[in-house]
Amino acid sequence: MYTISEVVALTDLTAHTLRWYERIGLMPHIDRSHTGQRRYRNRDLDWLDLVGKLRLTGMPVADMVRYAELVREGEHTYGERFDLLEATRRDVLARIAELRDTLAVLDRKIDYYAANTDADQALASERAS
Repeated sequence: MYTISEVVALTDLTAHTLRWYERIGLMPHIDRSHTGQRRYRNRDLDWLDLVGKLRLTGMPVADMVRYAELVREGEHTYGERFDLLEATRRDVLARIAELRDTLAVLDRKIDYYAANTDADQALASERAS
């Protein structure tokens, strides 16, 4: 079992974010001690890792909450979960393609400036001699 402070240290999430996740339904299953202190388990850390990956995909929070609801509803929601994750995967692949195109433009510009900087430096060296 982990306290909220320990989870903050392990995940780099803030306590505010962890409480918000609980409030919006991303993590409604957090155990509590007899004093009301949140107690996280390894399965909660695994879930937070998945949520972090979903965030990196750009999945909207509403979709993450929907996914969490589907998980809690049980195995009969596999089809809906599949559809949600498949749509997210398509979005990620489209963003990767955009980033590859952007990287190609940057590489062309960098090559151009590198070539012209080298030529400028060579010309300056020649004039100094």
